[in-house]
Amino acid sequence: MLEVENISKSYGQGLARVIALDGVSLRVNKGDFIAIMGPSGSGKSTLLNVIGGLEQPSSGEVILDGQRIDNLDENALVSIRRGKIAYVFQAYHLIPSLTALENVLLPLTFCGASDGAEKALDILEKVGLKERAQHKPGELSGGEQQRVAIARALVTDPSFILADEPTGNMDQKTGREILDLFDNLHKEGHTIIMVTHNPEIAEHASGIVVLQDGQIVNRSNKRGN
Repeated sequence: MLEVENISKSYGQGLARVIALDGVSLRVNKGDFIAIMGPSGSGKSTLLNVIGGLEQPSSGEVILDGQRIDNLDENALVSIRRGKIAYVFQAYHLIPSLTALENVLLPLTFCGASDGAEKALDILEKVGLKERAQHKPGELSGGEQQRVAIARALVTDPSFILADEPTGNMDQKTGREILDLFDNLHKEGHTIIMVTHNPEIAEHASGIVVLQDGQIVNRSNKRGN
């Protein structure tokens, strides 16, 4: 479970001070698929970064599986991100010189795992790319690269998948394929928080949170609980 309690985040000081988040509270249960929506500058990506420990809030608390994480030092946060939280970005952030398999293996390597090749291949098969395991990013389409990025996110069995505009660089058909993959991950029980500006994409989620000027202005839950 994730609990965000009265989170605020500001940048700068005085007249240059910008309030990105202003008293945001949010609860995400295990197995939820939450879409965070709002116009550009509403605080969507900032909220995702605070949840994932990439940014520290100016005030408030982030509690993940009963542990407060917003006040942890960088070493502890790295450990949390390696074990419980995985990111999928709009830009795929794959290493061009490595194969798809090697890119997926990276998180396991950072965790000190000695041999995760079989697991990485299984994950690549899960996202439909086992036959492309030895191809480098430059030899893959945009949709295939995003699938590799999703496989890399899944390989450590994270509690939460955080996705920031994961279909933003794709044509409509490829974007639908990636969303279908997220739908399947949700059905398998993965907890997903996804930032999007597109209402059609948000409809894939079980709950929608709308931000405006750093505050939650609307929330809905399709499951009615």
